[in-house]
Amino acid sequence: MLNIIACFKWVVDEADVKIDAKSRALLMERVGYKISDYDRNAIEEAVRLQEQHGGNVVAATVGPSTAKQCLKDALSRGPERADFINDPSFVDLEPEQTAAILATAIKAKEEYDLIICGEGSSDLYAQQVGPALAERLGIPCATCVNKLTLAESKKEIIAERKLDDGMEVVSMPLPALVTVLPDINTPRIPTLKQVLGAAKKPVDNITLNDLGQTYKPCLQTTGILAATMERRRLKFGADEKNILVIIGALLKEGVIA
Repeated sequence: MLNIIACFKWVVDEADVKIDAKSRALLMERVGYKISDYDRNAIEEAVRLQEQHGGNVVAATVGPSTAKQCLKDALSRGPERADFINDPSFVDLEPEQTAAILATAIKAKEEYDLIICGEGSSDLYAQQVGPALAERLGIPCATCVNKLTLAESKKEIIAERKLDDGMEVVSMPLPALVTVLPDINTPRIPTLKQVLGAAKKPVDNITLNDLGQTYKPCLQTTGILAATMERRRLKFGADEKNILVIIGALLKEGVIA
């Protein structure tokens, strides 16, 4: 039996973001929102472990009060209930702020064996919330996980980590925290029955007053601009001479060896 917390973030749908051609400013007036793509994998993995070993899954998120619509989507994916940690000031939080808020709420009200986070969020992709949360809770942490196995007899979780130079398998005593990669699973698409049923699942509304402390930012964001890519717009023919020029340029830039 596992008590699992699946953390997720409500983010801007990047498909709706427009760019001002002159200033490179991001135009956010008509954007939609969604559960971060990576966090869908975290919720899915939590539900799969519950289906295999029993227990329960709680979906937890931090955000402004207006983000309440995210709860129905998260709960339709399998968790029994949700923790909605919210305040009007919880906008554009730093990863450290998010980790501190989650840690305070989890310590106050949740019993858990495993916490699952996405490897990063699909807006910032800072990859910091999971490890920072584990540090604040004083539990072991494994990142870049693409396979999880529960060793029930030993009360351990075995995590297969995908690294740049190979694979690493680690075991950790429970409670523990993992951050999962997108290739760990394929998130399910909720059925109409699951979407309708999500509205009846319990949600614990946790406010800043309930947390009993403040969370000040350490950084100041002065602006965000879209990246640019300058293109030389050179045309090459298909004859041998032009092909040799292209190969020479790629060799010079180190694109091919």
